[in-house]
Amino acid sequence: MKHTYKTNGVCSRMISFDLDGDVVSDVSFLGGCDGNLKAISKLVDGMTVGRIEELLKGNQCGFKGTSCADQLAIAVRRAYDGII
Repeated sequence: MKHTYKTNGVCSRMISFDLDGDVVSDVSFLGGCDGNLKAISKLVDGMTVGRIEELLKGNQCGFKGTSCADQLAIAVRRAYDGII
């Protein structure tokens, strides 16, 4: 199932991804650091929600208290839990 998540506190404005059970694929970011976010999207393709959280949750960009990677971890968890 396709999901979209409006980010908070980061340069990217939105994250789109597919979720099949707990497996994430086809991640794309709208805005943000294009090269880095394309790389993150490729690296997490086929990972589970739990593994993405282990690797990315809590990652910070500067003094923002979050990052695009952290926002992805939040997004996939919320989608998996049926919140978005």
